[in-house]
Amino acid sequence: MNEKVKSGSRNVAIVGPYLSGKTTLLESLLFVTGTISRKGSVKDSNTVGDSAAESRDRQMSVEVSAASTEYNDIRFTFIDCPGSVEFAQETYNALIGVDAAIVVCEPIRERVLTLAPLFKFLDDWEIPHLVFVNKMDRANIHVLETLHALKAVSSRPLVAHQYPIMNGEQLTGFIDMVSEQAYQYHPGAPADPIPFPESLKEEEHTARAQMLEALANFDDHLLEELLEDIEPPQEEILKDLKMELGADLVVPVFFGIAEQDYGVRPLLEALLREAPEPETTAERRLKNLKGDTPLAQVLKTYYTPQGGKLSLVRVWRGKLTDGIVLNGIRTGGIYRLMGQQQQFVNQVSAGEIVALSRLEGVKTGDTISIEQQIKLPKAAHLEPVYALAITPEKRNDEVKLSSAITKLLEEDSSLAWEQHGDTHEVILWGQGEIHLQVTLDRLRRKYNLPMTTHSPQVPYKETIRKTVASVHGRYKHQSGGHGQFGDVFLEIKPLPRGTGFNFNETIVGGVIPKQYIPGVEMGVREFLTHGPLGFPIVDLAVTLTNGSYHNVDSSEQAFKQAARLAMQTGIPQAEPTLLEPILRVDVSTPSEFTSKVLQLVSGRRGQILGYEGRNDWQGWDNVSAYLPQAEMQNFIVELRSLTLGVGSFHWEYDHLQEVPEKLAERVIHSNGNGNGK
Repeated sequence: MNEKVKSGSRNVAIVGPYLSGKTTLLESLLFVTGTISRKGSVKDSNTVGDSAAESRDRQMSVEVSAASTEYNDIRFTFIDCPGSVEFAQETYNALIGVDAAIVVCEPIRERVLTLAPLFKFLDDWEIPHLVFVNKMDRANIHVLETLHALKAVSSRPLVAHQYPIMNGEQLTGFIDMVSEQAYQYHPGAPADPIPFPESLKEEEHTARAQMLEALANFDDHLLEELLEDIEPPQEEILKDLKMELGADLVVPVFFGIAEQDYGVRPLLEALLREAPEPETTAERRLKNLKGDTPLAQVLKTYYTPQGGKLSLVRVWRGKLTDGIVLNGIRTGGIYRLMGQQQQFVNQVSAGEIVALSRLEGVKTGDTISIEQQIKLPKAAHLEPVYALAITPEKRNDEVKLSSAITKLLEEDSSLAWEQHGDTHEVILWGQGEIHLQVTLDRLRRKYNLPMTTHSPQVPYKETIRKTVASVHGRYKHQSGGHGQFGDVFLEIKPLPRGTGFNFNETIVGGVIPKQYIPGVEMGVREFLTHGPLGFPIVDLAVTLTNGSYHNVDSSEQAFKQAARLAMQTGIPQAEPTLLEPILRVDVSTPSEFTSKVLQLVSGRRGQILGYEGRNDWQGWDNVSAYLPQAEMQNFIVELRSLTLGVGSFHWEYDHLQEVPEKLAERVIHSNGNGNGK
C-alpha cells in the first residue's frame, strides 16, 4: 500500500456543509504531516483555517484559507473552504484551481441533501473528489443510510474505499477494501494492522463486490476477471481507482473522526496514490491551449491590513519568478501561505498554488500571463439575493465608501452594490444576512468605515385611473419691473401599464409661442418625480391644449411654473393609485420541499405561474412565480430554512401592479401621508 509515488505537488480543496468539520480536518492533516506541533480548535479560535478575524468572531469559515505541508516528498496545498451556502462563491472560485476535493460530511442521512449543489458543481467541472464521512463518534449514526443518501445526491457512483469497524457506536478501526487488511485506530498515532474481524466478513465482502463492480463499469479487463471469479490483483484495483477518480468517474468514500485524527492518514495515502497529478489537471483545464509561457489564474483576492493586496493563484504552466511581469503588472513577491502566515519564495513551478502580491487591477477568476489575450473559464458569479441599504455613520466618510467597496468586490465577487435611481439609497447586495454582516465588519475593521443599515425602500410608483379633459394652470407674479406670466390648459389621461410618459401639444394659432412649450414639458416632468401619494408618477400622457401668454412678462420659467400648478390640480382629479414592482422569480428546490415553497410564495402575495422538473437536476423542481418586491427582503432566509439551506432563486423585474387598497393606505401613511407638493 506504500508504493513509490511520483514526487511533486497536489492541490486539494476541503469542502462540505457548515459544521461538518472541514477546518478540524485541515488542522489534523497539518498535525499528522508534522507541519504544526499542536492542533488548534474552532471553539478556541486558534486554527490555521479560521485565521480571519471575521471567522474567529463567528467560529465559522467565511473565506478560503490556504495551507501548505509536505508528506512523503509531496507538497500538499490544502484549501479550506467555507461551508455556509452564503459563502459558496468563495468555494466555487477556489475549486477550479485544485487537483481534487475532499467532501466532508456528517453521518446524518437528513443532512446529506445539503451536498447536492456542491456535487453538481464538482461534476459539472469534472473535479475529482472523495468523500470523508466525519464525526463517526456521533450518537445514533447510520452508516448504510448515509451511504444510500450520498448515492442519491451524486451523479457519479460512490465506492466505499473503507469499511468502518465499530464497537457499538464507537469507531475503532477500518478495513481497507483494496487489500482487505483490517486496522485499529490509536489516538495521535498511526493505525495498527489487526486480524480481519470475522463478524464483518459477509458485510465487507458485499461492499467490496459493489466497489469492484463500480470500477469494472469503466475497465473491461476487470469486468472479465469478475465474471470469471478471478481475484484481481491489488495493483490493478489501485490503478483503476486512480484512473477513475482522476477522470471524475467514481467517488471513493472514507470514514473517520478528524478531531481524533482517525482516518486522516489513510485519506492522505489515498490522495498520494490516487489523486491526479497537477500535470493531469492542467491538461484537462488547458485542453488545446498550446505554449509553455507562464500562465496562472486567480482563485482568491485578499486585502490585508499590513501587506496590501494578495492574489492566491494556481500556476497552470511555466515558472513564476520574483518580480515577473504578468498582465503588464510587475508582481511584488511570491508567497506560500499557512493561513495568514506568509513564506517568501523566489520561484514556483507549474502545479503550485501560491500568493502573489500587488497585482493591482486583477480580480478573482482572472487569467494572468505574459500573453494577456488568454482567458481561462472561471466560476460563474452567484446572483445576489439579499440586500441592505447602507449609510456611513460619519457623513464625511461617504467619499471613501466607493473605493472601499470596490476593494471588497475584488475580494468577493458575489457582492454587488448600486446607488438606486429612484430611492437614492446606496444598496449592498449579497448572498444572505451573515454574508452582508461579514462585509460590514470588514468595512469597519479594514477601512474604518462603520455603517448604519436598514432594509432598502421599495421603489413604489403612482399612476392614474381616469382622464381629466382640461385642467387650468396660471402663474402670475409681479414684483417690480418685468413680471412672470404663464397660462396653460392640460389634458391628462392614463396609458397602458409599462408605457411610461408621453408629452404632446396641440397648440394652434400661436396662443403659446413655441419657445415656451419646452418649459411646459419641463414643469410636467418635474411634478411627476413626486406625486400626491409621495412617489414618481408613470404611465400617463399629458397634452398641452391651450393657453395664453404676455408679450413682456411671459418666459419659459413662468410656463414651467404654470404647468406644475395645472398638474397639482389635475392629478388628484385623475384618481391616483399606488403601483408596486413585481418580480419574476424562479425558485430551485428539491422536489420534497416543493409544496412548502408553493406555500411560501402564496403567503407572500405571490402568483404561482407553474412548476416543473429542473433541467439536469434529478429530484429537483423549478417553481416560477410573480412576487411583489415588497415581499422579497427575507425571502431567501425563509427559503433556505424550508429547504435545508439548498433552495435558491433567480429574479428579475417584470412589471408594475396596483397595490391592494389596505396595503396602499399603510404604505402612503408610512411615507408621510402622501402630502404631495
